[in-house]
Amino acid sequence: MDWVGVAHAMGSMGQGDGGQGAAGGFAAFAPLIFMVVIFYFLLIRPQQKKQKEHKAMLSGLQKGDVVITQGGILGRITGLTDTVVTLEIADKVRVKIQRPYIVGLVSKGEVAE
Repeated sequence: MDWVGVAHAMGSMGQGDGGQGAAGGFAAFAPLIFMVVIFYFLLIRPQQKKQKEHKAMLSGLQKGDVVITQGGILGRITGLTDTVVTLEIADKVRVKIQRPYIVGLVSKGEVAE
């Protein structure tokens, strides 16, 4: 079987359409464009919103706030710098962690002391 001849015949099948080649090309890419839009609204946009909220939470930290770290450690903030947070996790037990490893603030009712 002559594959070159078959490929040539398949390529010349739609050439008598009277100039609809450009519209056919757009129609071929429409599902791809639609998928990109869906991924943006379902995955990318919510992730960007979550990152923005996390950044705002980190910039609003103050001494005395009770936070939870990425490792699950609860502690009260006793010291802050631009990159490091000092947490008191028990009486006279303090640890220093980097700011991005703080996952969230803990409300006052959640902490059982």
